[in-house]
Amino acid sequence: MSYEILRRRAESFLRNAFDDFERGDYDLVLFHVEQAIQLYAKYLLYRKLGDFPKTHSIVSLLRDLSRIYESKELESFVNSRIELLYLLEESYITSRYIPREYDLEIAKRALELGKKLLEVFKWLEKTS
Repeated sequence: MSYEILRRRAESFLRNAFDDFERGDYDLVLFHVEQAIQLYAKYLLYRKLGDFPKTHSIVSLLRDLSRIYESKELESFVNSRIELLYLLEESYITSRYIPREYDLEIAKRALELGKKLLEVFKWLEKTS
């Protein structure tokens, strides 16, 4: 199996998040941003390690990435946005088990975070 599919799906999930935002489906924005981050992080970990942790915690995955890629920039980015990252983790869980809605402002912040993180991921990919 080619793990390039993780990267392609991550990019597709982020595109879906932008479409969700336009439709006003703010809960789906958070879910799709979380999925984009999770899959791209796993893709990058696989590139370096030949495997990735079997976790859904994007905070754990991002911390692993910053350590393995020795990226102080990513570590600082994660630390400065930790609350929103944990909210994205929560959105992944609640999307399956608990009816939860999010508002426009949170969805906008999630989109900005997802877009920025994918830029960071692509930079890591090029520099490694």
